[in-house]
Amino acid sequence: MRLVRSVSLVSLIGTAASTSVRSLASLPQTSAVAAWTGSVRRATAVHRAQLQHVCMQATGAPAAMAEQQIAPAKGGYDHTTIEPKWQDYWDEHDTFATLRREGKEKKYVLDMFPYPSGAGLHVGHPEGYTASDIMARYWRMCDYDVLHPMGWDAFGLPAEQHAINTGTRPEETTKANIANFKRQLRSLGFSYDWKRELATTDIGYVKWTQWIFLQLFKKDLAVQSEVRVNWCAELGTVLANEEVIDGKSERGGFPVMRMPLRQWVLRITEYAEQLAADLATEGIEWPEGTMTMQKTWIGRSEGAEITFEVEGASASTPQTIDVFTTRPDTLMGATYAVIAPEHPLAAAQLAAADKGGSDDATAAALRAYVKAAAGRSDLDRSTAKVKSGVWSGLHVKHPLTGKALPLWVADYVLAGYGTGAVMAVPAHDERDFEFAKAFNLPIVQVVAPSVGAPSLDFGAEGAAAYTELGVCVNSGEGLDGLSTLDAKTAMIAKLTTLGKGKGKITYKLRDWVFSRQRYWGEPIPIYFPVTVHEAGGDPRKGDPHTIDYNTPIPVPESELPVALPDIEDFKPGSDPQGVLAKAEVAHWRYFQKEGKWYARETNTMPQWAGSCWYYLRFADPANGAAAWSPEAEKAWLPVDLYVGGAEHAVLHLLYARFWHKVLFDLGLVTTKEPFKKLVHQGMILGEDGEKMSKSRGNVVNPDDIVMQYGGDAMRLYEMFMGPLEAVKPWQTEQISGVVRFQNRVYALAAKHAAAAGEETILPGTMTEETARLMHQTVRKVTLDIEAMSFNTAISQMMVFSNHLQSLSTPPPTEALTKLTLLLAPFSPHLSEEIWQTLLGHPESVSFATWPTYDEKMCEVTTVTLGVQVNGKVRSEITLEKTADADEAKAAALADEKVQKAIGDKEVKKFVYVPGRILNFVLGK
Repeated sequence: MRLVRSVSLVSLIGTAASTSVRSLASLPQTSAVAAWTGSVRRATAVHRAQLQHVCMQATGAPAAMAEQQIAPAKGGYDHTTIEPKWQDYWDEHDTFATLRREGKEKKYVLDMFPYPSGAGLHVGHPEGYTASDIMARYWRMCDYDVLHPMGWDAFGLPAEQHAINTGTRPEETTKANIANFKRQLRSLGFSYDWKRELATTDIGYVKWTQWIFLQLFKKDLAVQSEVRVNWCAELGTVLANEEVIDGKSERGGFPVMRMPLRQWVLRITEYAEQLAADLATEGIEWPEGTMTMQKTWIGRSEGAEITFEVEGASASTPQTIDVFTTRPDTLMGATYAVIAPEHPLAAAQLAAADKGGSDDATAAALRAYVKAAAGRSDLDRSTAKVKSGVWSGLHVKHPLTGKALPLWVADYVLAGYGTGAVMAVPAHDERDFEFAKAFNLPIVQVVAPSVGAPSLDFGAEGAAAYTELGVCVNSGEGLDGLSTLDAKTAMIAKLTTLGKGKGKITYKLRDWVFSRQRYWGEPIPIYFPVTVHEAGGDPRKGDPHTIDYNTPIPVPESELPVALPDIEDFKPGSDPQGVLAKAEVAHWRYFQKEGKWYARETNTMPQWAGSCWYYLRFADPANGAAAWSPEAEKAWLPVDLYVGGAEHAVLHLLYARFWHKVLFDLGLVTTKEPFKKLVHQGMILGEDGEKMSKSRGNVVNPDDIVMQYGGDAMRLYEMFMGPLEAVKPWQTEQISGVVRFQNRVYALAAKHAAAAGEETILPGTMTEETARLMHQTVRKVTLDIEAMSFNTAISQMMVFSNHLQSLSTPPPTEALTKLTLLLAPFSPHLSEEIWQTLLGHPESVSFATWPTYDEKMCEVTTVTLGVQVNGKVRSEITLEKTADADEAKAAALADEKVQKAIGDKEVKKFVYVPGRILNFVLGK
């Protein structure tokens, strides 16, 4: 019987923890966590007593039966006492404190640090943490200096929204959530150096996040810009494109308007080329899929920028438009041009109509279309199956023929991509083709599949644009007959000569909008001059004033950090300037300096900010004078192993790499790339094979698993489920297999301890079979750990433990010692118990020397062959690889199954091919 999931360890210890959440609010994040965790530890004394009572109430089971859910097998591995004992030991002895010794190699092992949600961990979360911990423990035992820290990505919208929904403050819920996460991680025996723990919300961390922003500002990489955003007044925030569906917010279904808003933007596009090229840096070992996603997101494109003259434009209207195309070879197939609804030319046309006093039919249609497009997200527009648009009332001149082409306005063209204008070649572009079909526009073929190929019939049923490479046709002298690549080069040369265009490289990557209009984020360390309209006016009291946003002033570094104001009402409002623009915080926003008024920036940073550089702070977390010292950076960077979910394969990694490259250019770091080896763990699905979620009711709480089976069992099971990168369904009943393995190893150690002193267990008394299997096991586990093939490493240890159990004597000391050492990274509590308590070693197994193996002893000297009688396999025998035909025949005839199959029949022929075939051919 399994405990119902609602009976979690959190609820059992909740009333026993003496430190309330609210009393911790005044403490720094990590200090509060330490206090709360201490109270939790004290609460475990009453845990077992409460467990029986709670289980009885929750399940209806008798108390004795409830206790059986966590009781160990008699005389077996008792995780309920052994695991807390060693967790306390590691804490008391500071076992995993980070050391940097001269002359030693280092390994920096880092997890993508978690966002501490109120729900706590589910069993899928620790998968990556277990993998990284195995590597950290293994490398310590190999005498590397290891940095293995943990922290919390604690700012962001989810914490703020939870606080709003529950009527609590985000800093209070965040601290409680961190304490719960830390308790859960501790129960799994992860070897983090908790003295290096940090949270992005710690004011000391905020200071240096703001300091990095100022370096970006000084380098002209942090700038203000009018950016068209998805503004939802009801939610009081800007929404990502993915959060807008049919012009409404995904959450709540509120109207969303595309509107220009003053935003801070980080100019990541300045580093687009480096971000793409440096993925090929020597020593970078990333999954190929992640590399591809990064390159795709950056989106390097080579092509041409072509200028079209606008016909019929008024003097106040732009006289030309520039388009970028990756297919300049198709220019002669352009039959119309398209601009985005937000393009300046569209706005100029409407402004001209305003001057005229009234709209004609064309202007009225354009005005209505631009307004409708403002309510749709970029994602919605770019994926729409039905193309829409209106004629702008203007034409553009073809740059080579001078022919007038109609200029359309359509929302499938995005203002934020390229120039916001395209030359439409419907014969060779799918979207242009669909638009041309919808509005009955000309389609002209200029690319053929091959020389002499028949013309394409675009009017035929089921016809589509031809988008493949081919040869140029219908394009004139000097172009027809050229391959696509040669035609591109020739067209660019021609346009350059005529002054109508030029070759250009562009990127799909957009600059990073860095502003949020919410409360729970780092304040941006910028302020602006304020002009008070009347002498003696005070903007804090609402007196008329003007803020000069065109003159941003950086907060002096000596005045950092800029802390969030302590306010009661942090709910978002309808003011796009954000929560910090509310009158309630005017005392924080406005201040005087040398008799002049100034206003602080009211936007806050996105959650991405703190996670962009935490790997650097972990190298030197207690440094109050700098974000990190040069010595610490050189000692630990780059990160040797970075483990986290594939969902962060694009944005987090891209943003962190961008900051790192800026810091490199400033001489603040010495490596071009922050992360050497990147590994994505596969998703663990619910028992129903679906992604774990509350709505599906398939979330498995690790507290319940640890309570019933132990932290080591959970670690072993998650690593034994399959390859680390694979997607795997959780099956609680299968944990029993690794539990039996643990109990078997513990029983072997207990048997060894009981027989201590007897000759049967002295070193050197192993049989050759045991010795060979021991060396083979050490070799395979070592190589499998290096390859992070943890499931096969565990399988080999199971094979070896089964062999030791089959012996008639207690396991040899050397064999048990090596098995314990091999198991230590996977099952640290069990290994520590065997190492110190049963084998009598005075120090932690964490720093014991990793076992070695003899290559010669790893060689397989025997082979197992099926013995055939008249071509049918009747038995199996094991032979030395060097066995000759006579030896093989004798061994086969000694087998009872073979004897029975042959009976009294005559053996006409004996066929033996060493290592492959052994067959008796019988007479009739």
